[in-house]
Amino acid sequence: MSDSPEPSEEPGLGLDLPEVPQKPISASPYRVLARKYRPRDFSELIGQDAMVQTIGNAIERGRIAHAFLLTGVRGVGKTSTARLIAKALNCIGPDGKGGPTINPCGVCEPCVAIAEGRHIDVVEMDAASHTGVDDVREIIEAVRYASVSARFKIYIIDEVHMLSKNAFNALLKTLEEPPEHVKFLFATTEVDKVPVTVLSRCQRFDLRRIPSDKLAAHFARVAEAEQVDVEPEALNVIARAAEGSARDGLSLLDQAIAHGEGHVTAAEVRTMLGLADRGRIRRLLESILSGDAAAMLAQLDEAHDLGIDPTSLIRGLMDSLHTVTRAKAGASRDALQSEEERDAAAQWASSLNWAGIHRLWQMLLKGLNDVGQAPDPQEAATMALLRLIHAADLPDPASLVAKLSGSDAGAAAAAPAAAPAKPAGPRSYRELIDALHGAGKRILSQELHDQVGLVSFSEGELVLKPLRPLGADWTRDLAAALKDVTGTKWIVSFTDQGGEPSLQQQEQIAEETMRSAVLDEPNVRAVLESFPEASLDSFGPAQATRD
Repeated sequence: MSDSPEPSEEPGLGLDLPEVPQKPISASPYRVLARKYRPRDFSELIGQDAMVQTIGNAIERGRIAHAFLLTGVRGVGKTSTARLIAKALNCIGPDGKGGPTINPCGVCEPCVAIAEGRHIDVVEMDAASHTGVDDVREIIEAVRYASVSARFKIYIIDEVHMLSKNAFNALLKTLEEPPEHVKFLFATTEVDKVPVTVLSRCQRFDLRRIPSDKLAAHFARVAEAEQVDVEPEALNVIARAAEGSARDGLSLLDQAIAHGEGHVTAAEVRTMLGLADRGRIRRLLESILSGDAAAMLAQLDEAHDLGIDPTSLIRGLMDSLHTVTRAKAGASRDALQSEEERDAAAQWASSLNWAGIHRLWQMLLKGLNDVGQAPDPQEAATMALLRLIHAADLPDPASLVAKLSGSDAGAAAAAPAAAPAKPAGPRSYRELIDALHGAGKRILSQELHDQVGLVSFSEGELVLKPLRPLGADWTRDLAAALKDVTGTKWIVSFTDQGGEPSLQQQEQIAEETMRSAVLDEPNVRAVLESFPEASLDSFGPAQATRD
């Protein structure tokens, strides 16, 4: 019997087909960064130094609580901390003779088994899926028996606030007097939902949000370990977007690495996070503040055609206005913002006064409520933004008081206006504030406006009454700034005697005076009497005027 022919010799199978290259199959599946870089010991747990020190001291002195409650926002390390505590309590050292330690070896059998989630004496339970009293009864029955191989039998219950009321009640007695070989570690994001009877039986640790600078440094180390080139600004943006959560930040970094194909830039991260569309919000706010109704309506229609929700537009405007407010108050810069956003915020902060900003915020807040309740949200958004444009033409409260009273009483309470960078010889306290503001000394200008009262003003000398602590060097810094702005030497001193209210307080008094004047108007009073539930919440385009 002849041998079977080779496949290439059979009819129709002698075609010279190209070989399809096969991708090598990885020996192990890909692990996301949030799991791959979980802390292996307390030294890798970032941002929780106070808690680590407390636990370390307790272990060193043998004062280990029978129950720990770890609370904080998602991703700050609650479950990871619980596992680290389990390792610290059960570590036996490389030689098998060690005791509880804040620095577990990570190589002994208990440490390895706990890290891999397979230790028989360390039980993890998710209370979100085991909420009933029967699940707790299993724990109560099991705690009576000694641990199999570990020093302590440890129960880690995640999202403990999800347990039912009956389950909590069933756990109370065991939690109050557990056997010496048992430790409970609870983790929750909503500590307010945990009964006080449980809280009183636990040693509580509030895990803080991780500061952005520490997150950025941590992400830089991860990127280096992954051999990925990431711009420092991109790391700052990711850290800021993570809102204090290491897990959220690592997930964003994972996504950014996949998006950037080996090189991650800040611009790409902002685009990935959906921050690129802030330019549309910025242009819309610019049209509103400049009073260009036609441009505003065109931009609103364009956003509608693109399917952008009106609620998102209003919230975006509120976020931009909040950025302007922070810039006016001299707050630190936000890493999520582009240079264009920062420049625009600084420009608007210098041109808007505080009364105008607060009025715009209140009107946006009302507009957001209108959009949520209106049958047609797009129409409600249009009317709300038109109100904003007309509100920009309204006089400030102090000017309106002056008009109502027929005097210049409101002039002193007017908000600081933009001034030349270096005016020649300020002739009044307000001109002095304007000069500082125009020269870029915005923090000092704002503090003069809000936090001190004027006692006396003369050329080259300023006596003030501080309304709140300003620091030992504040008068010296102000004198140096005034010399830089005006070109002459100034003497600045504090006193606790006399003094006017701050300009901010004067503005508030003027606004209340105006409000009282408006409420005393016969037509306004008649409307409020006809509609008892109505109130004068803010001054819109048609308010605060007298026939």
